[in-house]
Formats: sequence, C-alpha cells, structure tokens
Amino acid sequence: MEPGVIGLGTWRTFDVAPDDEPEVERRRDVVTAALDAGCTLFDSSPMYGDAEQVLAIALGDRRRNVLIATKVWTRDVAEGRRQIERALRWYGGMVDLYQIHNLVEWRSYLPLLRGLRESGDIRAVGITHYAHSSFPEMMRIMESEEIQSIQIPYNAADTLAEQEILPLAREIGIGVITMSPFGTGDLVRSSPPAPELEPLREYGIETWPQALLKWIVSDPRVTCTIPATSRPERARSNAQAGHPPFLPEEERERVSWLAHRLTR
Repeated sequence: MEPGVIGLGTWRTFDVAPDDEPEVERRRDVVTAALDAGCTLFDSSPMYGDAEQVLAIALGDRRRNVLIATKVWTRDVAEGRRQIERALRWYGGMVDLYQIHNLVEWRSYLPLLRGLRESGDIRAVGITHYAHSSFPEMMRIMESEEIQSIQIPYNAADTLAEQEILPLAREIGIGVITMSPFGTGDLVRSSPPAPELEPLREYGIETWPQALLKWIVSDPRVTCTIPATSRPERARSNAQAGHPPFLPEEERERVSWLAHRLTR
C-alpha cells in the first residue's frame, strides 16, 4: 500500500445477520461503492460481531481484488485458533494482514501468526490498540518483535501518536493503519461554515469528513485510514479524500484548528 490510501472499516456498520439478505445486500452496495472509488483495504475483527463473515459475503468473488486486514481477539488461545481458521475459510485461504486486537494475549499469538506467515496463509502480522496508555507497550513490541503493521487512533483532534509512535514506525519501516478518523463521531456531528472550508477545495475537499480524512493521509507516516460507513454515497465520498493533492502542513494546521474548535 502507498501512503494516502482510504480503506473501509466494518465496526458496527457490518454487524448484521449473515442470512439477512436485504441487510447483506446493503453492505454489498457499500463494498461496491468503495471498490469503485478506489478502496483496496477492508478491515474487520471477530470483536465486531458478524462483520467478518458479512464482509466476506459482500465481497464475494471480488476478494482477490482487495487486501483483507482482520484480527484475532480472545484470551482463549484455542478459540483464537478457531477465529483464525474461520477467517481463512471466509477469505479464500488467505488474510493479507492479521492483527492482534488490542494486544490481547499477544505473546501467544505472535508466534502463531508468524508461523502462518511462513506457511503463506497470511502476508503480514500487526498489532492494534485503541488506548493511548498502551502506546508504550506497542512501541516495545515494535522495537523487539518482527511485525509489519500497527493500528492506532489518530485524527485531527487526537495527535498523541505524533510524539513517539509515528516517528518510531517510520524509523523501523512498518505500516500504520489509523482508526477513529472521526473520533467517536464527535468530529462530524457538526461542520465548520462553508467559507472556512473554501480554501481546502483546491485539494479536492468538498466536505468536512473529507477534510478530516485528508488531514490523516497527508501525513506520509500513515499507510491507510479506515472510516466505517453503511452508506454507499459516504464510502464514495470518503474514498475521494485518498487522492492527491495532499495537504501541506499549513493546511493541516487549519484543519486541526477547526477540529479542536468543534470539539471544545
């Protein structure tokens, strides 16, 4: 993946019953819109209910055209093995990026995932966590273990990752996927007035969510961000933010200032 990629997350939005055809069809429409707009990475987890399986159904034979990033998430290692077996079955025997969700039982899963990488069942191994308090442990793993990716929170109003973890990722040369590009939704509950967004139009930005996404992917240390949506039109709009031109630093500062103002 090249820096600047907008992926598609599935937290909450894809957790529907796999046998509910109308609901699955709506997710298929989201996947189609995302693919048509240039999305190439789709992220899920067993933590997200039925989202993993629903994503697989929605992709269908288009699986070969995308990168799948999913996760193992349980302290029960035997159940973790079953989670991995299910995901491999759903995704055609291959997962592109297998992540240890929230560092749960990571010492047990890292050797297991490395073995699967050596056997060709997965292509890369990663770790994730949503909490800033886990950044020090993540950095210790990054420095001492063989992993290819991290997933962390990072957005225009949450920039703690800039202090140490992003510089370390760049120094080591591992990928960075950022979660929560809109916070917990607080960043998009309102939008700055249209005149304040006008200077961003030359960068292909038409909406405030696009501004927030382009702020993230304009950081060359970021590989991909994964906004979630259940609406095809938003998947298309989000994906547009992944195309150049990207924001220079002064415009990133403008977006960050606006984001902080909205969340005060």
